[in-house]
Amino acid sequence: MKRKNLILSVLLSLSVVICSACAKSQANTVPETTSEITVAEGQVVSDESETIATTITEEETEIETTTTTVKEETEAETTTTTVKEETEAETTTTTVKEETEVETTTTIAKEETEAETTTTVKEETKAETTTTTAVSSKQTDVQTKEEAIVTTENTEKKYIALTFDDGPNTTTTNEVLDVIEQYDIKASFFLVGNNINTETEKVVKRAYDMGCEIGNHSKTHSYMNEMDETDIVDEINFVNDYVEKITGEEPKFFRPPYIAVSNTMYDLIDMPFICGFGCNDWDDRVTVERRAQVILRQVQDGGIILLHDAQGNSKTVEALHTIIPELQSQGYEFVTVTELFEIKGVKIKPDDKALYTFVGQ
Repeated sequence: MKRKNLILSVLLSLSVVICSACAKSQANTVPETTSEITVAEGQVVSDESETIATTITEEETEIETTTTTVKEETEAETTTTTVKEETEAETTTTTVKEETEVETTTTIAKEETEAETTTTVKEETKAETTTTTAVSSKQTDVQTKEEAIVTTENTEKKYIALTFDDGPNTTTTNEVLDVIEQYDIKASFFLVGNNINTETEKVVKRAYDMGCEIGNHSKTHSYMNEMDETDIVDEINFVNDYVEKITGEEPKFFRPPYIAVSNTMYDLIDMPFICGFGCNDWDDRVTVERRAQVILRQVQDGGIILLHDAQGNSKTVEALHTIIPELQSQGYEFVTVTELFEIKGVKIKPDDKALYTFVGQ
């Protein structure tokens, strides 16, 4: 009976101890000592209780250690995470900062570039404006100068003699006279004696009555520089006599055929020799435009223009419609050869050995 009671007491004690240990485990608290059961074999029970208590304590310690470890690991992970996040944050901040700096630098550079571009454009615009102003000013000066020249040329009187060789005839010579009459100017005609007849006499008289001058261009239009003295004199006298018969006065000037001269001719012919500047208008291959251009390019004050009114030379007649009005617009006055000498103050001398293209130069 006692033994039975003892066993029950031991079991009861164990149950109490186990319940207590469970309760303490749940509360995370372990008692420092365990109560002893006073029985005959209580020492054994006490040892077992201590063993159980020790085991529980060790388990609790392991639990605490595990908890601590877990806590430390958690804290470590948390710290690591925090450090990582902080590092990432710092990296992000640095990156943002660097990107901001780059953007700022780029913006500054862009602004500087734009500023430089603006400045350059402004300078270029200024330079262009200056250049334009300079050019405009220069053009104005040039224009003013040109206007001054034109004004001077138009106000300063200039004189020119328009002359024709190889007539007279009833066709081309009359056509030339029509143009001269149209523009109300004077000209000089150097006649070939063999072309003068009863029909052409009227043409010569018409020219003279219009104020034109009649000159001598030889009887046969030959190379007089190759002739003997008798032939030279005959060439001159034939024309002079015929012109005096028609007009009442002898010619004052002589134009040598082909502009061929010799000392013998100068000695025998008591008239100044006239040349002039021409355009080879005796050659039908020379166009109307070319004739006018060549003449206008050579014109000078005091000049003598050399053209031809030979029969059929219609291109020269047409060229006159360009030459005459153009020279009039430039301020030229058309005069006879005699008038040109008088205006330029050059005396007509029978023994003159010059060959005139420009009078007074």
